[in-house]
Amino acid sequence: MFTGIIEEVGTVAELTSDAKGGRLRIECESVLPKLRVASSVAVNGCCLTVVEKDKRGFACDLAPETLNRTGFRRLKVGAKVNLEAGLTPSTPLDGHIVQGHVDGTGTLVGLTPAGDPSTSSGQAPSTSSGQAPSTSSGQALLTSSEQGNFWLDVDIPESLTRYLVEKGSVAVEGISLTVAAIKGTRLRIAVIPFTVEQTNLRTLQPGDPVNLECDVLAKYVEKLLLERPPATAPREQGSSSNKLTVERLTEEGF
Repeated sequence: MFTGIIEEVGTVAELTSDAKGGRLRIECESVLPKLRVASSVAVNGCCLTVVEKDKRGFACDLAPETLNRTGFRRLKVGAKVNLEAGLTPSTPLDGHIVQGHVDGTGTLVGLTPAGDPSTSSGQAPSTSSGQAPSTSSGQALLTSSEQGNFWLDVDIPESLTRYLVEKGSVAVEGISLTVAAIKGTRLRIAVIPFTVEQTNLRTLQPGDPVNLECDVLAKYVEKLLLERPPATAPREQGSSSNKLTVERLTEEGF
């Protein structure tokens, strides 16, 4: 379990893959003392198990499922990745509860200064509005506190839209963020300069796949509602059966 508060940006030192899976080796510093062989670690929001550790970093095995369902397919040697060690009982829960179970991948549309008149609205830009806002040029976005905040726009799978609500939580590349707006399959998030500077967001380019994890509560609520027993005959208005009781809650699937 994690919080979505990124502790360090590590560097991919090795990445191999085949039909049977792969191996990912990452070089890092500050997170390393917290890890041991068999520890869980979130890499771009994906929970992995440390299988090797040395003085420079650690390695994790990748199952075919992990390679198929995450944005790891874009990674190359030298790529920057967000790292977070597993949550402990003494860890402040500054973000939100993140499991490290990637629900799907979105496509980065752009990371645009919020002061840009064309993107100043909190409304998520339409998915059919032509060219989407993006970082200017192919260079990584340079940031400073003087530039102010940014809009992060991501196109997401339609199947995930039902789990996202305005002001709700979402993890993008393992970063705990708050939904500013959602329109169709276009997700918009307000991001402060500190987050850009302290994560791999500054290295991403439009079109890159990004890992997404929705709030786990929404998924459990959906399952409970889908599996609750069918409604019985309509109750008469004003009857005692309309009162909220433990038995009524049990009957409705709670």
